[in-house]
Amino acid sequence: MTASMLGVLRPTIYRFKLGAFEVTTILDGVMLRDGPHPFFGNDQTAETVQAYATAHRLPATKMENGFAVTLVNTGAELVLFDTGNGAKRREIGCGNLRELMHVAGYAPEQVDVIAFTHCHPDHIGGLVENGAPTFPNARYLFGRAEFDYWRKGENISESRQATRALFMKVALPFGEQAAFLEPGNDVVSGISAVGAHGHSAGHMAYHVESEGQRLLIWGDITNHAIMSLQKPEWHVAPDDDKEMAVEIRKRILDMVAAEQIPAIGYHMPFPSVGYVVKSSTGFRWAPVTYQLTI
Repeated sequence: MTASMLGVLRPTIYRFKLGAFEVTTILDGVMLRDGPHPFFGNDQTAETVQAYATAHRLPATKMENGFAVTLVNTGAELVLFDTGNGAKRREIGCGNLRELMHVAGYAPEQVDVIAFTHCHPDHIGGLVENGAPTFPNARYLFGRAEFDYWRKGENISESRQATRALFMKVALPFGEQAAFLEPGNDVVSGISAVGAHGHSAGHMAYHVESEGQRLLIWGDITNHAIMSLQKPEWHVAPDDDKEMAVEIRKRILDMVAAEQIPAIGYHMPFPSVGYVVKSSTGFRWAPVTYQLTI
């Protein structure tokens, strides 16, 4: 009997232990787009970036952009980092967080805290579903500089006006009940905010530690396993302050490599967990295999 063709099947949930904590990454979706140039290597020629992609066995004119949301269960609180794309991008295969949370064993109502890396659409789009909060029992934590930047709306480029409109619609209404973070502030016991602006005005990373085991959730500091690590100096189109983003990218990659701690990158290839290894020309992404599950 001939079996039917079933199409592409991707892993969408990954869980590991970090000390006494459980960490779960969930693939909110994958978007196909033109690239890698000018999305990556925005300050380089198309020929340079395409040749680099080809040399690393990547397509020269098309790329996938994945979105991985992280949940940390501390045993006392369930902490969600960002909310994914939400319903508006469901028609293109994204916005799957809420559904996959159930598959992973959680309900949106169980989320105690949401900590945002920043307020770009693919990170706040899942805040609201059908006009109601997707995570009705959660406390909301925004970086103060990030929230204020989008709230005030000063010096926002034309290309970011749609981002601000979405912020005003889905994030600003939570401002009265939200708390605001400065770098170094605790989210909950064992999780703290790390200042990492550049990609956005007040972008945050988050340091997680339990029983001496450490992890960095770096959001959008580095967004491509080849381009952004091996060529961290290359500009990335959606970085709002490109020079600062380069400086922060190099600093964070150097720290993660030197201290040999695992990292989760929102746009790294799923399960989006890995290590950074320093090389003579930049850095290399080393995806986890069994290091965190034995």
